[in-house]
Amino acid sequence: MANPAMKFAGVELYFDDLPTAKQFYAATLGLAISEEQSGHFVKFDGERGFICLERKGSESYPSRDKAVLFFEVADLAGAITAIGRERFVQVEMGWAVLHDPEGHNILLLQKS
Repeated sequence: MANPAMKFAGVELYFDDLPTAKQFYAATLGLAISEEQSGHFVKFDGERGFICLERKGSESYPSRDKAVLFFEVADLAGAITAIGRERFVQVEMGWAVLHDPEGHNILLLQKS
């Protein structure tokens, strides 16, 4: 299998209580909110990647432990072929999701 060049882009964590999670990351840790959709997600951008907090149940590709790692790739179609199309649980325009051996989501993003 060819190794597609991937760059870490960010992580998403799922919460039952999104307002409390938002309060913790914003007030306690002092992270600045870069994007928000009330009741759905809150995103914080960092120097090395983003952290996104999302309300559980809003994803179309459930994760075993409610976490997602994001990686950017220059050639999404090539990465899917290199990894093996059969490993992906969802492929959309600009992104694709596969699970690691424990069921965690790995989301590949087409680098723009």
